[in-house]
Amino acid sequence: MKHTGRHISAFGLDNHGLRNASLVHWNDTSAALYGMAVERGEGLVAKDGPLVVQTGTHTGRSAQDKFTVRDSHTEKTVWWDNNKSMTLEQFDSLRQSMLGYAQGKELWVQDLYGGADPQNRINVRIVTQHAWHALFIRHLLVEPALAELPDFTPDFTILHMPDFEATPELHGSRGETVIAVNFAERMVLIGGTSYAGEIKKSVFTILNYLLPERGIMPMHCSVNVGDKGDSAIFFGLSGTGKTTLSADPDRTLIGDDEHGWADNTVFNFEGGCYAKMIRLSEEQEPDIYATTRKFGTVLENVVIDPETRELDLDDDSLAENSRGAYPISYISNASDTGVARGHPKNIIMLTADAFGVLPPIAKLSPAQAEYHFLSGYTAKVAGTEKGVTEPTATFSTCFGGPFMPRHPSEYGNLLREKIAANEVDCWLVNTGWTGGPYGIGHRMPIRETRALLTAALDGSLSKVEMRPDPNFGFLVPIAVPGVDQTILDPRTTWDDKQAYDAQARKLVTMFIENFAQFERHVCDDVRNAAPSAA
Repeated sequence: MKHTGRHISAFGLDNHGLRNASLVHWNDTSAALYGMAVERGEGLVAKDGPLVVQTGTHTGRSAQDKFTVRDSHTEKTVWWDNNKSMTLEQFDSLRQSMLGYAQGKELWVQDLYGGADPQNRINVRIVTQHAWHALFIRHLLVEPALAELPDFTPDFTILHMPDFEATPELHGSRGETVIAVNFAERMVLIGGTSYAGEIKKSVFTILNYLLPERGIMPMHCSVNVGDKGDSAIFFGLSGTGKTTLSADPDRTLIGDDEHGWADNTVFNFEGGCYAKMIRLSEEQEPDIYATTRKFGTVLENVVIDPETRELDLDDDSLAENSRGAYPISYISNASDTGVARGHPKNIIMLTADAFGVLPPIAKLSPAQAEYHFLSGYTAKVAGTEKGVTEPTATFSTCFGGPFMPRHPSEYGNLLREKIAANEVDCWLVNTGWTGGPYGIGHRMPIRETRALLTAALDGSLSKVEMRPDPNFGFLVPIAVPGVDQTILDPRTTWDDKQAYDAQARKLVTMFIENFAQFERHVCDDVRNAAPSAA
């Protein structure tokens, strides 16, 4: 094989069974990868410098096509209710087919770190057939120092062949698309999808599996830190404001998506960001918007005028899930280390309650924090998905169910232990509706949400008088300086108090029914943290 690029590793591709490639590019810089992607016609250069690419059929994760090899170890450690299995024989067949497909191809190799903390990161090698995918993952993971590359030995290898088509009869796949994880052999195979998020989420899945055994809590969250080293964790599903609220100009951003909580650090898994671009607002999210005008940003499925090269972020004709990948250094107040020292001072669990039942903020005990973490509640509103005509409860355990290889109780118990041992304040913040459900009430004012968050993060909210919520039992502030007192009690914001009570009973029932799957896996205090309609 012919090799080119910077710092070819002594641990060659033959160690992975890869042979006879026409040309292998090793650890090229972002600028070089950008140039190769443009030269090869893999994307278009937008007016201000981003690279715009299309991912074809797959414009999001293909969760139903993800498989984990079931062996004597994973049989006992993987949450099989949430993970599809593949036999070792099927994986070996798939690997041999992909290795054969790769022969004669031009390949790109990136040797990178999963994790910003040197004590807790893993070495990841990504081998792909497109320059733009190599650029994407170079943005998203952490770059080693130049001196570390010649002796780089991967802990995990991701073989990414987006143009390869799997065969169900041979490979145990569902169709032509496949994402297969083999923890014993430390390899991930991805084929039949160009959606780059599959590479990123494969690294997250690996860390979600490995880190709990070392007492490290892997988290799908944002993290920022104040000038006194007081870090805060933000959990939240799509649409709850996780990215917006963690992007605080008065605090340093550690990362916006995936982190680990170790013995004395909270650290970013990544070296970049992967943000939604559809209908991005320059006013609401100026830093993220600015990345659409920077050299090297990779924009997936964003509509571009082929002549003027102007972007149209409001056009969803290619995808509702249009995305942008860029180095975290493109964000003005981002950390240059990706690590916050010490333990977090606050944990924020964000929900967009479209039923109008939850208060704007509530303080959680460690047991209540585990209950709500395992529940992972938010709500969809009418019009967000076909067939959704009224608010619909959504529960995604651990605020990232699709990426959890282990049973959720492992993550929940680990989180509760860390909260209790380090006296972390936990808050449930509702960025959804008040004064009624969606369609009757109104969205929680962002000014009030920011004021309450500021009070939580500076410690003043822990000192105000609080009352127990009659439905959920958590503590709700009675009055907070600078915040409209009427908004703190959601029942008083409804004109029809009986309608509120009925809606509260409905939501409580949803929580109880959803949590039934976890009851036998948690302690009594967590079971007792369940809500009960007043």
